[in-house]
Amino acid sequence: LAVLLLLLPLAAGRRSQDLHCGACRALVDELEWEIAQVDPRKTIQMGSFRINPDGSQSVVEVPYARSEAHLTELLERVCEKMKDYGEKVDPASQRKSYVRVISHDGSSADLSGVKVDGDVASSLKFACESIAEEYEDELLELLSHEADNVKDRLCSKRT
Repeated sequence: LAVLLLLLPLAAGRRSQDLHCGACRALVDELEWEIAQVDPRKTIQMGSFRINPDGSQSVVEVPYARSEAHLTELLERVCEKMKDYGEKVDPASQRKSYVRVISHDGSSADLSGVKVDGDVASSLKFACESIAEEYEDELLELLSHEADNVKDRLCSKRT
């Protein structure tokens, strides 16, 4: 019994780490997918709307998909997508990963060995919201500049 009580925090810690890592990766996947859905020609005006002494304005047009306004809007609602994920346990290592159970086009994915329930979805959503809140500035910075390997840079190195 004593050995079991000593091992319990290790199992819970790894489960928490797997959940946190999985939520981070799912969050970045969802954000990148949403960004890719925006028409690349769509722009938004940024800058000051004050008139300069010479009569000009300091307004620039930037691509909407990676604008701070769009990314902030996405961050506010992206964690709702965690309901589309299920939990998959690796039989060898017992590590948990999280996979989309409904593809973006609505077709169902291979669900063999995937646990889909409200507890998984709510745990994933809570972890997603925590990451989105805590790392909002880093997410905005990485995604606004089309950084490579956002998942690795944020989920493996930062969180």
